[in-house]
Amino acid sequence: MASSPLCPLLLPLLLSSILLLNRPVKCDNEDDNLLRGINSYRASLNLAALSKNDDAECLAGEIADQFKGQPCTNTTGSNTVPGTEPQFAGYPNLLAKCHLNVSNTQDGVIMPACVPKLEPSLVLTNFTGSQYSGNLNDTKYVGAGIGSEDNWIVVVLTTNTSTGSFTPSNAASVVSRIGLIFHLLFLLMGYIFLL
Repeated sequence: MASSPLCPLLLPLLLSSILLLNRPVKCDNEDDNLLRGINSYRASLNLAALSKNDDAECLAGEIADQFKGQPCTNTTGSNTVPGTEPQFAGYPNLLAKCHLNVSNTQDGVIMPACVPKLEPSLVLTNFTGSQYSGNLNDTKYVGAGIGSEDNWIVVVLTTNTSTGSFTPSNAASVVSRIGLIFHLLFLLMGYIFLL
C-alpha cells in the first residue's frame, strides 16, 4: 500500500490543532457552589436565577489573580465601605485578556471578597449578608461570572443590555481567529520545510 508524502505531515498537524483548540479545564467547585448558593438566595426572594457568563468569569478570574497574596483585612473585599475599594490594577489590560472592552462592561458590577480558605458557607454569607446583597437583589442583573484565587473570590454581575452584557468585542474575536489561522499556517509550512 503506497502512502502519500503528505501523510507524515497530517498527524502532527492534526495533533497540534487539537492541542491549540483545547483549553485546559479548571475545576471550579468553589465558584460553581457559590453560583448555586446565590441562585438559591435569589430564588428565596422570588428572583430569576443568574446564568453563568463565561466572559464575566474570565474577568472575575483575572481580578482574583490580581488579589492573590493580598491578606484579608477589615478594609478588603466585602468589608470595605462602598466606593473605597482600590481600583483594579491594569483594568484595561484585564479586559483585553478576556476580549472585553469598557463599553460592554460599564453596567456590570465587580464584587471581590476575601474569606480564609474560601469556606463555602462564609463565602456565601460574605455576598448575601453584606453591602453586596443589594446587587444580588437587583433584577437588572441576569448573569454572573465567578473567579477565585487563594483566599479571594470575585463575583462579576452582568445585565442583558449592550453596556453590561460582557460579550467579547467583535474585533478581539476576529483578531484571535486570524492569529490562530496564521499559527496553523506557520506550523504547516514548518512541517513542509522539515521534509
